[in-house]
Amino acid sequence: MDVLSTLGRMQAHAAAGEAGPLAYEALCVATARTVFRGDVWVRMVEVLESLDPAVRAEAAGELGRLYAGFSSADRPQTKVLRLLQAVGADLPGDPLAAERAAELEKLGTEVSIWWDGDVQAAAECELAAGRPLSAPVVAFLRRCALEAYRRPEMAALARKLTDPVLNVGEAWAEQAMEEAAEEPWRALLAHAATATSAKPTATWDKAALTLIEPLGTDAVRAAVLGWLPLVGRPRTFAYTTVRSGPDANLAFDPYNANALRGLTWILALLPAHPDTARALGALVETSLKKVPGLGPVNPKVANAAVTALARTDSREALAELARLATRVTYKGTLKLLDAALDTRARALGLGREEIEELAVPAYGLTEVGRLATQLGDVTALLEIQGAKAVLRWRSATGKEVKSVPAAVRRDHPEELKELKAAVKDIDKMLGAQAERLDRQFLARRTWSYAAWRERYLDHPLVGSLARRLLWTVDGTTVGFADGALRTLTDDPVEHGTEVALWHPVGREPAEVVAWRDWLERHAITQPFKQAHREVYLLTDAERATGTYSNRFAAHIVRQHQFHSLAAVRGWRNKLRLCVDDEAPPATRELPQWGLRAEYWIEGEGEEYGVDTTESGSYLRLRTDQVRFYPIGAPENSAHCCGGEYRMRLRDGAQPVEPLPLTEIPPLVLSEVLRDVDLFVGVASVGNDPTWQDGGPGGRFRAYWTSYGFGELNQSAETRRALLARLVPRLAIAGRCTIEGRFLHVKGELRTYKIHLGSGNILMTPNDEYLCIVPKGSAQTAAQTGYLPFEGDRTLAVVLSKALMLAKDTEITDPTIVSQIRRIRR
Repeated sequence: MDVLSTLGRMQAHAAAGEAGPLAYEALCVATARTVFRGDVWVRMVEVLESLDPAVRAEAAGELGRLYAGFSSADRPQTKVLRLLQAVGADLPGDPLAAERAAELEKLGTEVSIWWDGDVQAAAECELAAGRPLSAPVVAFLRRCALEAYRRPEMAALARKLTDPVLNVGEAWAEQAMEEAAEEPWRALLAHAATATSAKPTATWDKAALTLIEPLGTDAVRAAVLGWLPLVGRPRTFAYTTVRSGPDANLAFDPYNANALRGLTWILALLPAHPDTARALGALVETSLKKVPGLGPVNPKVANAAVTALARTDSREALAELARLATRVTYKGTLKLLDAALDTRARALGLGREEIEELAVPAYGLTEVGRLATQLGDVTALLEIQGAKAVLRWRSATGKEVKSVPAAVRRDHPEELKELKAAVKDIDKMLGAQAERLDRQFLARRTWSYAAWRERYLDHPLVGSLARRLLWTVDGTTVGFADGALRTLTDDPVEHGTEVALWHPVGREPAEVVAWRDWLERHAITQPFKQAHREVYLLTDAERATGTYSNRFAAHIVRQHQFHSLAAVRGWRNKLRLCVDDEAPPATRELPQWGLRAEYWIEGEGEEYGVDTTESGSYLRLRTDQVRFYPIGAPENSAHCCGGEYRMRLRDGAQPVEPLPLTEIPPLVLSEVLRDVDLFVGVASVGNDPTWQDGGPGGRFRAYWTSYGFGELNQSAETRRALLARLVPRLAIAGRCTIEGRFLHVKGELRTYKIHLGSGNILMTPNDEYLCIVPKGSAQTAAQTGYLPFEGDRTLAVVLSKALMLAKDTEITDPTIVSQIRRIRR
């Protein structure tokens, strides 16, 4: 469209008083997809606004008729909105009011726009005419005012929009507005929405306390705690237009997010309560859930909740901070958690490790891993079984009841609610404490015997983990069995001075095997690998390279999975983007040893959309060396797309050479390489059963084959040794043999070879590939009996596949059956 020619025709029609052609030309311009200069549009609007009122009235009638044909479910067009205002505003009867309202209403299901004077002018016109804007339109305008490129005019407009108090579209906000429709509840919500800073000021707190007082602290707590569990639910209505990039429907409404921050600060002003700490911890996790292309859904809300926990003086709040510090991987929030715990430790005159130990609550457990509560004639038994808490019921006669008795539901609803909440809390805390204990191998911690018994062995919750681990008491290795600490020969140990966590590095192989037998004899399943922990000793190849290990080089790993695993294990990593930028390697600082470990990585591929996400982050990485440096050495970095790592020297710093691997303490070397083995073992594309074709362009086919069926790494060797003990006990033992890298399973239709490293399967004849994608977590413990440790998903996958394939004639999944029954050649 030649917009300048159209402008000329519009000016001619206006001069001739030709309202019909003028309206038609104007609507064509407003709906055109042609991009034209803003000043041209301004001149067109000026032509319309300067029309003689009679001509403009006639043009309004024609425009109303044309709009009826144009209007549809099509997305809103802001220039059409401005056109309707320019022609119809100030005319008697406002003939285009309905059309303007219809077009304006479409904006209610839009995310936002950076800034558009046409929208602002139309909204201002509606307000000036005394016509209120609908709740969705108000929400849209507020979101526009929060855009990064907003202008003061839009922010000023948003300040006028006070009704509704929150934005519609989110379940929690709509519930809050329904329950807090009257004053002073409404004023409290409005105050919460002003929480736009990182922390509340004294003035903000004072205003909040003034609003809380007439409502009562208990009522405010109950209301807010009723709203927070609704955060993160699907929107009550979806946005019509989805922009390129992350799906806005999965993100928090930014205006409501400010209100959420304010509500967390309000909770911190109330008297401490266990439910408050629980709700704030859950909000942190909800706010840090990953959204494709965006990352954490709303770190600002998570940070506000952490701030509220830090301001809450209670053991439950401290416990949530400690739990979250072991689970959160987002750097900004983790930094706040660390600062909060360090501050609390200094205030109590304790070390950081001690404050984390003392923070673990008992959750009502009256003995290690167990609570018995009498509710009328019924006994509720809360027990920790492995990594989970289980709630069971017994009648007055002692008979176990499968479901919650009706009498408990009727007469003890609050106690039942608290028991169910305790089960959830314990499940979360067990995982956090197991991860914290697993990190203690490199912490160089020792405890006095009395403190250790109180904080670990006899602690109602932590004791359920500590009693399944091996320790040293004054240098003597002990485990807990039959109600007491015992040596390898089952002699009890009742006293001691110093306690440490046992590690297999430096132990004689015979001792390690003997303790494995001891655990099995006492049917103890460890919460993570300890007696069966992989030990990574220095190899001849690493002695030859001197300062670096290539043991885990040349792998292709999924970047985002690698990134999450690294954070959980205490490594610092930066996501690689396919841009002209540099990044340091993945690093783990070991201050107790004065060392820094580095794992060198680089982005893999160069094609946007194939090798990257929409936001440009690499989908896959290529791995390289593992090195060690003094902890204070300058940082290395390399281009994100690949290239040589170089040490970044600043302020006259001198280069520091990597340390010889022979100088690295064996425990440190083993644990660091074990982490790296975990990263590769979990994140490698080689253990993805759907990648038989080699991924994009087939370029990873050779790697997939070599990894999926190649030599076993240390983890797989441990798995092989364990399976040699487990398989003879299986019901299918007569159909299974372990040969080299594979577990061979003889079915009725085929014989199968399950690789012990990847879990991938080959079938006879001709080693045909069988693709089986595990669904969820493989449940094998009930079928295999005793397992010596928890957490090896690949072991569970191998066992579950073996159990299924041994009875291949009973398989019903059509995708598996079609592969097995394929005509043999």
